[in-house]
Amino acid sequence: MANIREIAKLAGVSITTVSRVLNDHPYVSEEKKSAVYKAMEELNYNRNIKAIQLSKGVSNMIGVVLPTIEHPYFGNIVQGIAEEAMKHHYQIVLFQTNYETSKELEALELLRGNLMDGLVFCSRAISLDIIKEYKEHGPIILCEDADQEEFPSISIPHEQAFQFGLEYLISKGHTRIAYSLGRKEGTNSTKRRKAYEHKMREINQPLREEWFFNQCLSIKDGQQIGRKYKDLHEKPTAILVSNDQVAAGLLIEASELRLKTPEDIAILSFDNQPISEAMHISTIEIPIKEMGRLAVTTMINFNDQTNSTDKKITLSFRLVERSTV
Repeated sequence: MANIREIAKLAGVSITTVSRVLNDHPYVSEEKKSAVYKAMEELNYNRNIKAIQLSKGVSNMIGVVLPTIEHPYFGNIVQGIAEEAMKHHYQIVLFQTNYETSKELEALELLRGNLMDGLVFCSRAISLDIIKEYKEHGPIILCEDADQEEFPSISIPHEQAFQFGLEYLISKGHTRIAYSLGRKEGTNSTKRRKAYEHKMREINQPLREEWFFNQCLSIKDGQQIGRKYKDLHEKPTAILVSNDQVAAGLLIEASELRLKTPEDIAILSFDNQPISEAMHISTIEIPIKEMGRLAVTTMINFNDQTNSTDKKITLSFRLVERSTV
Protein backbone atom coordinates (compact mmCIF):
# COMPACT_ATOMS: atom_id res chain seq x y z
CA MET A 1 0.00 0.00 0.00
CA ALA A 2 1.17 3.52 -0.76
CA ASN A 3 2.48 5.66 2.07
CA ILE A 4 1.94 9.33 2.82
CA ARG A 5 5.31 10.34 1.37
CA GLU A 6 4.27 8.92 -2.03
CA ILE A 7 0.89 10.65 -1.78
CA ALA A 8 2.58 13.96 -0.92
CA LYS A 9 4.99 13.64 -3.87
CA LEU A 10 2.25 12.85 -6.38
CA ALA A 11 -0.03 15.60 -5.04
CA GLY A 12 2.78 18.16 -4.92
CA VAL A 13 2.20 18.96 -1.24
CA SER A 14 4.03 18.37 2.05
CA ILE A 15 3.73 15.25 4.24
CA THR A 16 2.17 17.49 6.88
CA THR A 17 -0.57 18.54 4.46
CA VAL A 18 -1.38 14.91 3.62
CA SER A 19 -1.60 14.09 7.32
CA ARG A 20 -3.95 17.02 7.89
CA VAL A 21 -6.21 15.95 5.04
CA LEU A 22 -6.33 12.36 6.33
CA ASN A 23 -7.31 13.63 9.77
CA ASP A 24 -9.83 16.26 8.59
CA HIS A 25 -7.64 19.02 9.96
CA PRO A 26 -9.03 22.53 9.33
CA TYR A 27 -7.32 25.24 7.33
CA VAL A 28 -6.33 23.09 4.36
CA SER A 29 -7.31 24.68 1.06
CA GLU A 30 -9.83 22.90 -1.17
CA GLU A 31 -7.24 22.86 -3.95
CA LYS A 32 -4.75 20.93 -1.82
CA LYS A 33 -7.46 18.59 -0.49
CA SER A 34 -8.48 17.80 -4.03
CA ALA A 35 -4.88 17.10 -5.05
CA VAL A 36 -4.39 14.77 -2.08
CA TYR A 37 -7.63 12.85 -2.69
CA LYS A 38 -6.76 12.48 -6.37
CA ALA A 39 -3.31 11.13 -5.49
CA MET A 40 -4.84 8.72 -2.97
CA GLU A 41 -7.19 7.41 -5.64
CA GLU A 42 -4.41 6.99 -8.19
CA LEU A 43 -2.24 5.16 -5.66
CA ASN A 44 -5.16 3.06 -4.41
CA TYR A 45 -4.57 4.24 -0.86
CA ASN A 46 -6.79 2.33 1.58
CA ARG A 47 -8.17 4.28 4.54
CA ASN A 48 -10.24 1.44 6.05
CA ILE A 49 -7.51 0.42 8.52
CA LYS A 50 -7.28 3.98 9.76
CA ALA A 51 -11.05 4.18 10.24
CA ILE A 52 -11.08 0.99 12.33
CA GLN A 53 -8.20 2.22 14.46
CA LEU A 54 -9.81 5.58 15.09
CA SER A 55 -13.08 3.92 16.12
CA LYS A 56 -11.16 1.95 18.77
CA GLY A 57 -9.11 4.92 19.86
CA VAL A 58 -5.91 2.83 19.63
CA SER A 59 -3.88 1.29 16.83
CA ASN A 60 -2.07 -1.44 18.81
CA MET A 61 1.03 -0.45 16.87
CA ILE A 62 4.34 0.99 18.05
CA GLY A 63 6.52 2.91 15.65
CA VAL A 64 10.26 2.24 15.94
CA VAL A 65 12.53 4.86 14.37
CA LEU A 66 16.11 3.76 13.68
CA PRO A 67 18.82 4.64 11.15
CA THR A 68 19.42 1.06 9.96
CA ILE A 69 18.28 -2.45 10.79
CA GLU A 70 21.58 -3.99 9.62
CA HIS A 71 23.68 -2.92 12.60
CA PRO A 72 23.56 -5.43 15.51
CA TYR A 73 23.12 -2.64 18.09
CA PHE A 74 19.84 -1.49 16.53
CA GLY A 75 18.84 -5.06 15.72
CA ASN A 76 19.10 -5.93 19.42
CA ILE A 77 17.02 -2.93 20.48
CA VAL A 78 14.34 -3.96 17.97
CA GLN A 79 14.45 -7.54 19.26
CA GLY A 80 13.85 -6.30 22.82
CA ILE A 81 11.01 -4.05 21.62
CA ALA A 82 9.42 -6.85 19.59
CA GLU A 83 9.57 -9.40 22.43
CA GLU A 84 7.96 -7.02 24.92
CA ALA A 85 5.43 -5.71 22.40
CA MET A 86 4.24 -9.25 21.66
CA LYS A 87 3.54 -9.82 25.37
CA HIS A 88 1.17 -6.84 25.33
CA HIS A 89 -0.43 -7.66 21.95
CA TYR A 90 1.24 -4.78 20.12
CA GLN A 91 2.70 -4.87 16.65
CA ILE A 92 5.74 -2.84 15.65
CA VAL A 93 6.32 -0.79 12.52
CA LEU A 94 9.93 0.01 11.59
CA PHE A 95 11.01 3.33 10.13
CA GLN A 96 14.52 2.92 8.71
CA THR A 97 15.70 6.49 8.20
CA ASN A 98 19.45 6.52 7.52
CA TYR A 99 19.34 9.64 9.71
CA GLU A 100 17.18 11.49 7.15
CA THR A 101 15.00 13.94 9.07
CA SER A 102 12.23 13.78 6.44
CA LYS A 103 11.73 10.07 7.19
CA GLU A 104 11.77 10.71 10.93
CA LEU A 105 9.16 13.40 10.38
CA GLU A 106 6.96 10.93 8.51
CA ALA A 107 6.89 8.70 11.61
CA LEU A 108 5.93 11.69 13.75
CA GLU A 109 3.14 12.60 11.34
CA LEU A 110 1.72 9.08 11.61
CA LEU A 111 1.71 9.51 15.38
CA ARG A 112 -0.17 12.79 14.91
CA GLY A 113 -2.64 10.91 12.70
CA ASN A 114 -3.37 8.34 15.42
CA LEU A 115 -1.87 5.54 13.33
CA MET A 116 0.60 4.75 16.10
CA ASP A 117 0.08 4.48 19.84
CA GLY A 118 3.62 5.71 20.44
CA LEU A 119 7.08 6.09 18.93
CA VAL A 120 10.45 4.79 20.07
CA PHE A 121 13.47 6.68 18.71
CA CYS A 122 16.45 4.29 18.81
CA SER A 123 18.58 7.13 17.44
CA ARG A 124 17.70 10.36 15.71
CA ALA A 125 18.88 13.25 13.58
CA ILE A 126 15.79 15.44 14.02
CA SER A 127 15.94 18.14 16.71
CA LEU A 128 14.15 17.91 20.03
CA ASP A 129 12.40 21.20 19.26
CA ILE A 130 10.61 19.56 16.33
CA ILE A 131 9.77 16.43 18.31
CA LYS A 132 8.23 18.61 21.03
CA GLU A 133 5.60 19.75 18.52
CA TYR A 134 4.23 16.18 18.51
CA LYS A 135 4.28 15.56 22.26
CA GLU A 136 0.53 15.92 22.71
CA HIS A 137 -0.20 13.22 20.12
CA GLY A 138 1.24 10.28 22.06
CA PRO A 139 4.20 9.01 24.05
CA ILE A 140 7.64 9.39 22.44
CA ILE A 141 10.46 7.38 24.01
CA LEU A 142 14.14 8.22 23.39
CA CYS A 143 16.85 5.55 23.61
CA GLU A 144 19.58 8.05 24.36
CA ASP A 145 21.38 9.66 27.29
CA ALA A 146 19.28 12.81 26.97
CA ASP A 147 19.56 15.86 29.22
CA GLN A 148 15.94 16.94 28.90
CA GLU A 149 12.67 16.48 30.78
CA GLU A 150 10.14 16.54 27.95
CA PHE A 151 10.32 12.85 27.00
CA PRO A 152 11.13 9.58 28.77
CA SER A 153 14.63 8.34 27.91
CA ILE A 154 16.40 5.02 28.40
CA SER A 155 20.17 4.62 28.14
CA ILE A 156 23.41 3.87 29.89
CA PRO A 157 25.26 6.98 31.14
CA HIS A 158 27.46 7.34 28.05
CA GLU A 159 29.82 9.96 29.40
CA GLN A 160 30.45 7.91 32.53
CA ALA A 161 30.86 4.67 30.53
CA PHE A 162 33.35 6.22 28.10
CA GLN A 163 35.30 7.69 31.00
CA PHE A 164 35.31 4.25 32.63
CA GLY A 165 36.76 2.75 29.44
CA LEU A 166 39.48 5.38 29.30
CA GLU A 167 40.37 4.85 32.95
CA TYR A 168 40.62 1.10 32.34
CA LEU A 169 43.06 1.67 29.46
CA ILE A 170 45.07 4.11 31.59
CA SER A 171 45.23 1.52 34.39
CA LYS A 172 46.85 -0.81 31.85
CA GLY A 173 49.58 1.74 31.17
CA HIS A 174 48.12 3.59 28.19
CA THR A 175 48.03 7.37 27.89
CA ARG A 176 48.30 7.66 24.11
CA ILE A 177 44.70 6.74 23.37
CA ALA A 178 42.74 7.21 20.14
CA TYR A 179 38.95 6.77 19.84
CA SER A 180 36.17 6.27 17.30
CA LEU A 181 32.50 7.29 17.21
CA GLY A 182 29.53 6.36 15.08
CA ARG A 183 28.78 10.00 14.36
CA LYS A 184 30.13 13.20 15.81
CA GLU A 185 26.85 15.08 16.32
CA GLY A 186 24.65 12.50 18.11
CA THR A 187 23.54 12.97 21.72
CA ASN A 188 25.42 9.91 22.98
CA SER A 189 28.47 10.67 20.83
CA THR A 190 28.65 14.23 22.16
CA LYS A 191 28.88 12.86 25.69
CA ARG A 192 31.55 10.34 24.70
CA ARG A 193 33.64 13.03 23.03
CA LYS A 194 33.29 15.23 26.11
CA ALA A 195 34.50 12.38 28.34
CA TYR A 196 37.51 11.79 26.10
CA GLU A 197 38.56 15.43 25.96
CA HIS A 198 38.17 15.81 29.73
CA LYS A 199 40.25 12.70 30.48
CA MET A 200 43.03 13.65 28.06
CA ARG A 201 43.36 17.07 29.68
CA GLU A 202 43.35 15.41 33.09
CA ILE A 203 46.40 13.26 32.17
CA ASN A 204 48.10 16.14 30.29
CA GLN A 205 47.73 14.61 26.84
CA PRO A 206 47.15 16.82 23.79
CA LEU A 207 43.93 16.46 21.80
CA ARG A 208 45.11 15.07 18.48
CA GLU A 209 42.38 15.38 15.85
CA GLU A 210 44.05 12.69 13.74
CA TRP A 211 43.41 10.23 16.59
CA PHE A 212 39.65 10.77 16.31
CA PHE A 213 37.88 8.47 13.83
CA ASN A 214 34.33 9.54 12.92
CA GLN A 215 31.44 7.82 11.07
CA CYS A 216 32.57 4.37 12.21
CA LEU A 217 29.82 1.75 12.45
CA SER A 218 30.87 -1.34 10.49
CA ILE A 219 33.65 -3.91 10.15
CA LYS A 220 34.84 -2.08 7.03
CA ASP A 221 35.05 1.15 9.01
CA GLY A 222 37.25 -0.63 11.56
CA GLN A 223 39.52 -1.88 8.78
CA GLN A 224 39.76 1.68 7.53
CA ILE A 225 40.88 2.82 10.98
CA GLY A 226 43.65 0.22 10.79
CA ARG A 227 44.81 1.55 7.43
CA LYS A 228 44.80 5.12 8.75
CA TYR A 229 46.67 3.98 11.85
CA LYS A 230 49.44 2.57 9.67
CA ASP A 231 50.02 6.00 8.09
CA LEU A 232 50.04 7.98 11.34
CA HIS A 233 53.39 9.60 12.09
CA GLU A 234 52.63 9.59 15.82
CA LYS A 235 50.77 6.43 16.80
CA PRO A 236 48.49 5.72 19.78
CA THR A 237 49.04 2.59 21.87
CA ALA A 238 45.31 2.01 22.46
CA ILE A 239 42.01 2.71 20.74
CA LEU A 240 38.62 3.02 22.48
CA VAL A 241 36.00 2.00 19.92
CA SER A 242 32.27 2.76 20.16
CA ASN A 243 31.03 -0.66 18.98
CA ASP A 244 32.15 -4.26 18.48
CA GLN A 245 31.75 -4.31 14.69
CA VAL A 246 34.34 -1.57 14.32
CA ALA A 247 36.60 -3.27 16.86
CA ALA A 248 36.41 -6.52 14.87
CA GLY A 249 37.38 -4.75 11.66
CA LEU A 250 40.27 -3.02 13.40
CA LEU A 251 41.48 -6.33 14.84
CA ILE A 252 41.36 -7.95 11.39
CA GLU A 253 43.39 -5.11 9.87
CA ALA A 254 45.87 -5.16 12.76
CA SER A 255 46.51 -8.83 12.01
CA GLU A 256 47.06 -7.98 8.33
CA LEU A 257 49.61 -5.35 9.40
CA ARG A 258 51.31 -7.94 11.63
CA LEU A 259 50.55 -5.92 14.75
CA LYS A 260 50.25 -7.78 18.03
CA THR A 261 47.23 -7.11 20.24
CA PRO A 262 47.47 -5.82 22.93
CA GLU A 263 51.28 -5.45 22.81
CA ASP A 264 51.38 -3.08 19.79
CA ILE A 265 47.83 -1.76 19.91
CA ALA A 266 45.19 -2.36 22.60
CA ILE A 267 41.52 -2.35 21.57
CA LEU A 268 38.57 -1.76 23.92
CA SER A 269 35.04 -1.76 22.55
CA PHE A 270 31.38 -1.34 23.53
CA ASP A 271 28.22 -3.50 23.33
CA ASN A 272 29.41 -7.13 23.92
CA GLN A 273 27.89 -8.52 20.74
CA PRO A 274 28.60 -12.19 19.82
CA ILE A 275 31.37 -11.08 17.46
CA SER A 276 33.36 -9.68 20.39
CA GLU A 277 33.20 -13.02 22.19
CA ALA A 278 34.14 -14.93 19.03
CA MET A 279 37.18 -12.70 18.44
CA HIS A 280 38.12 -12.33 22.14
CA ILE A 281 37.66 -8.55 22.08
CA SER A 282 37.64 -6.71 25.41
CA THR A 283 34.42 -4.74 25.59
CA ILE A 284 32.00 -2.84 27.81
CA GLU A 285 28.63 -4.55 27.85
CA ILE A 286 25.46 -2.52 27.29
CA PRO A 287 22.05 -4.14 28.07
CA ILE A 288 20.69 -3.35 24.61
CA LYS A 289 17.70 -5.71 24.53
CA GLU A 290 16.66 -4.52 28.00
CA MET A 291 16.66 -0.98 26.61
CA GLY A 292 14.13 -2.07 23.98
CA ARG A 293 11.94 -3.89 26.48
CA LEU A 294 11.87 -0.91 28.82
CA ALA A 295 10.96 1.39 25.93
CA VAL A 296 7.76 -0.62 25.40
CA THR A 297 6.77 -0.82 29.07
CA THR A 298 7.46 2.90 29.47
CA MET A 299 5.22 3.66 26.49
CA ILE A 300 2.42 1.44 27.80
CA ASN A 301 2.57 3.05 31.23
CA PHE A 302 2.17 6.46 29.65
CA ASN A 303 -0.71 5.24 27.48
CA ASP A 304 -2.40 3.83 30.59
CA GLN A 305 -1.80 7.21 32.28
CA THR A 306 -0.34 5.52 35.33
CA ASN A 307 2.47 8.10 35.49
CA SER A 308 4.40 5.48 37.45
CA THR A 309 7.38 5.35 35.14
CA ASP A 310 10.55 7.40 35.50
CA LYS A 311 11.27 10.14 33.00
CA LYS A 312 14.89 9.05 32.70
CA ILE A 313 15.92 5.43 33.11
CA THR A 314 19.66 4.87 33.46
CA LEU A 315 20.92 1.33 32.88
CA SER A 316 24.17 -0.16 34.14
CA PHE A 317 27.18 -1.29 32.11
CA ARG A 318 30.02 -3.70 32.88
CA LEU A 319 33.51 -4.47 31.68
CA VAL A 320 34.10 -7.79 29.91
CA GLU A 321 37.85 -8.47 29.97
CA ARG A 322 39.24 -10.53 27.12
CA SER A 323 42.51 -10.55 25.20
CA THR A 324 42.72 -7.21 23.33
CA VAL A 325 43.71 -5.06 26.31
